[in-house]
Amino acid sequence: MGDTGVAVNPNDERYQDLIGKTCILPLMDREIPIVADEYVEMEFGTGCVKMTPAHDPNDFEVGLRQNLDTIRVLDDNGKINANGGPYEGMDRYECRKKWWRICRRRASLRKLRIIVTTWARVTAATTMWNPDLCPVVCAHGSRWQKRRCGW
Repeated sequence: MGDTGVAVNPNDERYQDLIGKTCILPLMDREIPIVADEYVEMEFGTGCVKMTPAHDPNDFEVGLRQNLDTIRVLDDNGKINANGGPYEGMDRYECRKKWWRICRRRASLRKLRIIVTTWARVTAATTMWNPDLCPVVCAHGSRWQKRRCGW
């Protein structure tokens, strides 16, 4: 819901003709740009990465370089806010379940696989940590935190 672009590596020949064009974010029916950024690893997955600048520090940096919008879709309680359109008010876990059902019905999900991330894990909590722009999550003053949290 908060994806505002798709990034590809500028050296990846597979996507040269798509750079500068747009695609549709299916569950939101929103047009988003396809941008070239060296952050993308050509050999990883498809070589295309959806960018969610409001909820990921790496995507935030790409968003700054590529002038992507920043859309916060979760409120402080983990519910979808007004930016989530038809999903507003839903708990994030229920919303994910609904997305999977929609994707299966539309046959738009081709493959699902588990990948190892470099994100920090919260071990004392019972719920998943969702990176966000709010100062409660932002700590220690990184560039992402200072710029988006107003510090």
